[in-house]
Amino acid sequence: MDEAIQKQLTETVNGDRVVLFMKGTRSFPQCGFSATVTQILDGLVSEYTTVNVLADGDVRQGIKEFSSWPTIPQLYVEGKFVGGCDIIREMFLAGELHGLLGVEDKLEAPTIEVTAAARAAFEAALAGEKGALRLEISARFEYGLAVDAPKTGDFEVDAGGLTLLIDRGSAARASGTKIDYSEVGEGGFKIDNPNEPPRVKDMSVHELERLLKDDAELTVIDVRPQGERDIAKLDAAIPLDGEGEKLLQDLPKDAMVVFMCHHGGRSQGAAERYLQMGFTRIYNLQSGIDAWSRQIDDRVARY
Repeated sequence: MDEAIQKQLTETVNGDRVVLFMKGTRSFPQCGFSATVTQILDGLVSEYTTVNVLADGDVRQGIKEFSSWPTIPQLYVEGKFVGGCDIIREMFLAGELHGLLGVEDKLEAPTIEVTAAARAAFEAALAGEKGALRLEISARFEYGLAVDAPKTGDFEVDAGGLTLLIDRGSAARASGTKIDYSEVGEGGFKIDNPNEPPRVKDMSVHELERLLKDDAELTVIDVRPQGERDIAKLDAAIPLDGEGEKLLQDLPKDAMVVFMCHHGGRSQGAAERYLQMGFTRIYNLQSGIDAWSRQIDDRVARY
């Protein structure tokens, strides 16, 4: 390695207590592995130094020789190399990274509610299986349910007689989560997580039918032009024209609003726009009026 690069890297790793060599910056990681490590560090320490290896080819290649480690990102603590993404994630999930960084581990087992219907479905699925049910919640609030064995650092949560395994990363995003199961339509599990940031959620035509029959408080907005609505319409839906826009302006931001179109594409875009306006309970009708015709009411024309 060039002596100048060797000196530069030595000074950098000793210049701050926590130093991360990564692709991109802390606020804008440019690879998934770098994003994973910054998310972990952001949850543990308020300040640390990052070095964008994409900005300097000599540093990008030099740090690999410096650490004898072939990949990026790379984490250094107090001048010592710790590891790459997989090692950092494993240390975090095992609760070991807190001690290395000198921070107190305040994470507690989350409270999870599993309804009787969901518990029965889980127990049926687990019959004869070895292990317990694992709930995973990614940083993007994507959910996973699988049978697994306990791992170091896992929380074992008692959900009404059902044991749930939750890793530390998921646990930080899980408290207050409710898991339900419905046999309506194709059936499936429904996860309601109060920690999840507002986003457009999918709604099936079967779920919309149930809500309408139950006289639930919701507003259905049809974003299609008048010509399409003349061909096929849902009586409960309000056109997104002057009347519909005014109605939405007058609604509280926590009102339930379901957007619909022909197949779900245009309504997704409209739903995203209203989410950005501050609405928090925005849904998009999956497959739109076409699915309503196929699955709920064949008197509604298809086109």
